[in-house]
Amino acid sequence: MPDQIEKTDPGIVDAGTVVVDPGLTPEPEREKPRSLWDDAWRDLRRNPVFIVSSLLILFLVILSLWPGLFSSTSPLSCDLSKSRQTSESGHPFGYDLQGCDVYARTIYGARASVTVGVCATAGVAILGSVLGGLAGFYGGWWDSVLSRITDIFFGIPILLGGLVFLSVMKDRSIWTVVSFMILLGWPQIGRIARGAVITAKQQDYVQAAKALGASSGRIMIRHILPNAVAPVIVVATIALGTYISLEATLSYLGVGLKAPTVSWGIDISSAAVQYRNAPHMLLYPAGALSITILAFIMLGDAVRDALDPKLR
Repeated sequence: MPDQIEKTDPGIVDAGTVVVDPGLTPEPEREKPRSLWDDAWRDLRRNPVFIVSSLLILFLVILSLWPGLFSSTSPLSCDLSKSRQTSESGHPFGYDLQGCDVYARTIYGARASVTVGVCATAGVAILGSVLGGLAGFYGGWWDSVLSRITDIFFGIPILLGGLVFLSVMKDRSIWTVVSFMILLGWPQIGRIARGAVITAKQQDYVQAAKALGASSGRIMIRHILPNAVAPVIVVATIALGTYISLEATLSYLGVGLKAPTVSWGIDISSAAVQYRNAPHMLLYPAGALSITILAFIMLGDAVRDALDPKLR
């Protein structure tokens, strides 16, 4: 009887056994690591607060760009014979003290508030990021000078500054109010940008880029800016609602926007003295203002939760 061949012999292979060369075995594809922005976008899509606030803001933007889609009545068309009248057919919100359609003024008032909020936030974010980023990156005397300037502006309350600054301005247009907000609002973003740049500048990848001879501009744009912009975006998003409420407050006090500009703050100011006799004059513009501010604050909170690494 021939000797039995053990199956464990590496030189012998059973019939039907397929031998695969280990060098030809395909390696499993490695999943590409997600960045902070990929993780943030994934979290935002699953956050109902972000979805609701985004839909509200989208509606407000459409309302600001094309108010004629929602109202065929001019907000400046008034009839004193209908002063303080309540709702009627075609005019669901009634009339204000001058006999103007409250619904039309509420619709058109969104344009001033959203324009002021968006433009002021964009200007504050750009100016504050540039000045704060340069101070944090270069340091030295540049950082010392900008820090002292920032401290001076921090000592000026923005509401009190608006009362003084805008009260002496003859032209109180939307762009005048926006310029004032940028002038007094950039220190907050500047200080946050400075701290974020200082933190990013100390990371190993930045030191490695310097060792490889990368220029300051390349290091700032390619390595520091993408990693320092997240806190600026969070603060700017939350501050947007603050600037909208600031514009309404200044207009209510009589130093912000003025007629013929249509603004929720102006309408609230004129309706405040008549709220006992005609509460509808105050209810609708104040409600629209509150919903707008709430939408932007909710958006800021959602963005903060998505971009804050400490919450992961």
